[in-house]
Amino acid sequence: MSTGRPERLCALDEMDDGSVRRFDVEDRRIAVIRVGDGVYAIGDVCTHQDVSLAEGELNADELTLECPKHGSEFSIETGEALSLPATRAVARYDVELVDGDIWVTVTP
Repeated sequence: MSTGRPERLCALDEMDDGSVRRFDVEDRRIAVIRVGDGVYAIGDVCTHQDVSLAEGELNADELTLECPKHGSEFSIETGEALSLPATRAVARYDVELVDGDIWVTVTP
């Protein structure tokens, strides 16, 4: 069960600028994306099929992540599905940077 407490994922400097990494937090698969000093966290599973978004292509200029299987794009800011075949958003998670570490909160 989700607690709603922040969980430390890694140090910010463990992720390169423009990188995407998958983390398992409680019962959730989360794609964590670093763009410059900004960090975003969205659900890792494409809503069209069970495919890891962390394996997709990041467009840092547009702040989108493309599913590697069928090309659906998702906003890394909101989780919104921006192109077909996906029609449903993925979850978006709150991220905090604390003393150089990335923390995410998974709410029930």
